[in-house]
Amino acid sequence: MNLDKVTGIIPPIVTPFTKSGDIDEAAFRNIVKFNLKKKVHGVCVGGSSGEGHTLTFEEFVRLMEITVEEVDGKIPVLAGIIANSTREAVRRAQAISHLSIQGLQVTPVHYVFKPDDNATFEHFKTLTSATDVPVIIYNVVPWNYLSPSLLIRLMKELPGVQAVKQSAGDLKAMADLMIGVPDGCKVYTAVDALLYPSFALGCHGTIAANPAAVPGVCIALWNAVQRGEHNRAREIHEALLRFWNAIYADNLPANIKTSIALQGTEAGLPRMPMPATTPTQFENIKRELQNVLRYEEA
Repeated sequence: MNLDKVTGIIPPIVTPFTKSGDIDEAAFRNIVKFNLKKKVHGVCVGGSSGEGHTLTFEEFVRLMEITVEEVDGKIPVLAGIIANSTREAVRRAQAISHLSIQGLQVTPVHYVFKPDDNATFEHFKTLTSATDVPVIIYNVVPWNYLSPSLLIRLMKELPGVQAVKQSAGDLKAMADLMIGVPDGCKVYTAVDALLYPSFALGCHGTIAANPAAVPGVCIALWNAVQRGEHNRAREIHEALLRFWNAIYADNLPANIKTSIALQGTEAGLPRMPMPATTPTQFENIKRELQNVLRYEEA
């Protein structure tokens, strides 16, 4: 199995919760349908935007089952695994082995203690030995931020590690990865404020918050770059940057949900203790959303 078909705009879709903190399955199905209607190139479930760190084992499996059912083979599905032990990462990967999953987006261990490079290598070696599904390393944890050299080593020495999702606003690290990854491996950007330059550098797609909030606009940006229409792409980039500045905050998942709700699809509440969108944020999001949605393609 490989990631050949996993390119373009791949939103890390949100998880709608009720007031009591339960998953709203009906709303989640509508979130998947919302993204399919926008013609996204894939979806990722259980990532940061999906508040994956809050999901129990059973909730993780259930969301993957629903997603695969709703997608019905139309686009690739990625599973976000956020776990603090190798054992739990393996458990989650094996629990969805019966489903049509095209990739595992795996966050490095994110507790306060940081494994050294060799321990991180062994973590991913054990995981990739336990599953045939390709692994995408989600390089986002500030105190366990994997260097380009380590990421390249992982991809070279572990055939199951086939991609990196580069985050934390580090376009330089992404550029270094682009010139160093082995043949056949991919680099996806999660540098939301810099999607246009990431696409222009030749990254293989994006799994990021902006695509979760305004997937149609991000598809328009991707298409403009693929067509070489860079003036158009820069124009969309500027609108997306203003929108990003409106939604980016410590309660980012809540603000993504607000953006989706303003487009007519109920996205539920964040899970406690994540706070809801503030009134000021709501007005800013509403204003910038109206502007950025002008760039969606028919």
